[in-house]
Amino acid sequence: MSSHTDTPPLRQSTNFASIRVHSRFKFSAWFGYAILAVFAVISLGPIWIAVKTAFSDSSTLFTGASSVLPQHPTLFNFERVMGLVNPADPRLEQTSFGKVDFYRALMNSVTFTLLAVVPQIAFSAMAAYAFARLRFYGRRVIFFLFLAATMIPSVVLFIPNFILIKDLGWLNTYQGMAAPYALMTPFAVFFLRQMFLSTPRELEESALIDGACYFTIFFRIVLPVHRSALASLTILAAINAWNEFFWPFLVGRDRAIQVMAVAINSFRSQQAGGVPDWSGLMACTVLGIIPVAVLLILFGRKVVESLQYTGFR
Repeated sequence: MSSHTDTPPLRQSTNFASIRVHSRFKFSAWFGYAILAVFAVISLGPIWIAVKTAFSDSSTLFTGASSVLPQHPTLFNFERVMGLVNPADPRLEQTSFGKVDFYRALMNSVTFTLLAVVPQIAFSAMAAYAFARLRFYGRRVIFFLFLAATMIPSVVLFIPNFILIKDLGWLNTYQGMAAPYALMTPFAVFFLRQMFLSTPRELEESALIDGACYFTIFFRIVLPVHRSALASLTILAAINAWNEFFWPFLVGRDRAIQVMAVAINSFRSQQAGGVPDWSGLMACTVLGIIPVAVLLILFGRKVVESLQYTGFR
């Protein structure tokens, strides 16, 4: 009897095994997608409630609270928040609406974000390159102490920072709001240091042989190689600065320099009887998160890829 008679059963068992593995993989994938969908709904639920409230009429807000979609949707809340409603509009007399200078708050947030993020990225990049490539006494100890600063709660630093800003005469100024964020931050330095360590040493050694100094290597070789990492860090820092509330609330109470988060809080406190104007408040909130949402939609994938690439070296 020939030896090849056992081949068909083996092939059939192999096919059954591959089908079983494929079905298990498919089930695991669908199960993972289901879990992600549940978390997405939980995460986006509050945002949808804010959007629904912003498009709802104030008179039907509480009667239609159980509805998924806004009843009698209207753009009136966005129009009055942005100052596009005629002061003689009779709808303004229905209740005590608060007022907010939306465009001024928007420009203040943009200015604060730029003043806080641009110097932070520049100084953090230079410090990260020094920790990654330069050799000096105590480099590892200094870097360890620098990382240990991440374990200090930021709320502990508010009082000494406030006293310093007050002594400098920077209360109710842009520089007073941006000063604690404009210098190096531990996360930014660590993030960029890990990226700079991945730069091929051959590129830098070739530049050194050709007579380039460290500043030339840093600005003309290292930074262009890591454009995506710098962009990702810039986006993360910009989102954090845009959403910052407590420090601008302490230092920038003047209406002329109120950022968006502080202006929204001021808008909430204007309501008579302590009852917030929820429709207008949510309209302000939705308008305030649009810039952050656009950044995440356009560059969110780059941020995730850069964070996945970064590791301890």
